[in-house]
Amino acid sequence: MPVTDITKDLDNRMLTITADFAAPVDRVWELYADPRQLEKVWGPPSHPATFDAHELTVGSTTKYYMTGPEGEKYYGTWQLTDVDAPRSFAFEDRFADADYAPAEGMPVSYNTYAFEPTESGTRAVFTTTYDTAEALQQVLDMGVEEGATSAINQIDDFLAA
Repeated sequence: MPVTDITKDLDNRMLTITADFAAPVDRVWELYADPRQLEKVWGPPSHPATFDAHELTVGSTTKYYMTGPEGEKYYGTWQLTDVDAPRSFAFEDRFADADYAPAEGMPVSYNTYAFEPTESGTRAVFTTTYDTAEALQQVLDMGVEEGATSAINQIDDFLAA
């Protein structure tokens, strides 16, 4: 399984997931840059993703939704704030409604995805910060740790296919 470490730090309002992939940095970057590939691994297997807009350029807005087992849809957006291809990108991730407007009362996360070469492939460090410890706890209670882990753990198989 690619996920090798998960650190929850409520004092600093941060969730960090580390994963090691058996593919070079350029190939992992390609997965995150291509919405059709990213759809295959963004959500957990029970909640596949669909990207309506996605481009890894500063200032762009990604629009996506995940579809649950009963057909329910969960919408979100990314606002890209930094891109250093193929090493890292940063974005604000928001829950959204079906029109991609920010969902009232839902936490916003600030994310940095960083990729470094290793002898066997790529180490990815996914760092997510929230405005408050309560916001981090809210998404932890919603299952973000389990969902992110199961999504990330699909990546090696996808890249090998």
